[in-house]
Amino acid sequence: MGKRVMLMQGNEACVEGAIAAGMRFYAGYPITPSTEIAELSAEKLPKVGGKFIQMEDEIASMGAVIGASLAGLKAMTATSGPGFSLKQENIGFACLTEVPCVIVNVQRGGPSTGLPTLPAQGDVMQARWGTHGDHPIIVISPSSVREVFDMTIKAFNLSEKYRVPCILLMDEVVAHMREKVELPEELNIEIINRKKPKASLPDYKPYKDYDGDGIPPMAAFGDGTPFHVTGLIHDETGFPSTDPKVTENLLNRLMNKIYNNLDDIIEYETVDTADANTVIVTFGSTARSVLRAVKLLRQEGFKVGMLRLKTIWPFPHKAINELTQTATKNLIVAEMNYGQLIETVKASADGVFKVYGLNKYNGELITPQEVIDKVREVAVNA
Repeated sequence: MGKRVMLMQGNEACVEGAIAAGMRFYAGYPITPSTEIAELSAEKLPKVGGKFIQMEDEIASMGAVIGASLAGLKAMTATSGPGFSLKQENIGFACLTEVPCVIVNVQRGGPSTGLPTLPAQGDVMQARWGTHGDHPIIVISPSSVREVFDMTIKAFNLSEKYRVPCILLMDEVVAHMREKVELPEELNIEIINRKKPKASLPDYKPYKDYDGDGIPPMAAFGDGTPFHVTGLIHDETGFPSTDPKVTENLLNRLMNKIYNNLDDIIEYETVDTADANTVIVTFGSTARSVLRAVKLLRQEGFKVGMLRLKTIWPFPHKAINELTQTATKNLIVAEMNYGQLIETVKASADGVFKVYGLNKYNGELITPQEVIDKVREVAVNA
């Protein structure tokens, strides 16, 4: 199949990207504003030999996705705030048992039922720490429809490569807007599959770091290689252990397989930061308003730039550190919430920059004019 040029919705691009990445199982429960992902998965998966199941709730959905992945399939689910909350216990199970899977969270206003049809970015910290205990996670955030397609593929690739749940953190604006998109040829799409144990491997241990990269090879249920999976702390055989050394070694390996590969995982974009004295840190749909504001402010002579985080977790401290080599004095963190990412930015800035928040949490998108006003305010007070 050659290139396809389409007018496409963000949620539609998510399904197209997932199928291109090899998704063959989807379990979910309808919830605004992610429902189109379930509807389109139900339509398209059977055409490629995949399976769609509407579960009774979000907890069961996450459990089914884990089960399908353990059986060898690339699996995904999609939800929004309340459903994302319900999935957290099983996301924690997937983190500890190292089950690759993709969770799409199309953010909406909250808390609780909140604003079901209106945008927000209030799940930033929940995406990182929603489940209990120390655990690895990868969270990426697109800003355009084409980027939804690309990042959905990346979510599967990262999840499969590092045996970790990957969260695609969208928001209602990106999910529901339509843009002209040119999808790449299938041959030009990089697809990564999970590492499998060698056929000659005797006495397979499902959580043994055979290659020294922190990522054990993963057999599939039903392929003739039996192994044990538990949500308890476990040794290399997969069976429970309360040994302090086993616990420490396991958690270190889970975290290090991410933190030893930050350059491979983390992605971000800078715009006009080389000479900027004020840089706006942002992500998702808010970046679209920020980009417009930067262009307009530049025309007025303001030295302002943008740092757009494509990867939110693990946090790209390197991107903040690189700004110390520029003229930057001020950081403005623009996000549609009461102030979540800003605290991590402050910690990363470590007193080198003054950090200001531009926050909006009433169900409306941050506008370019609001960004412009904030930059002018910071310029006056600097």
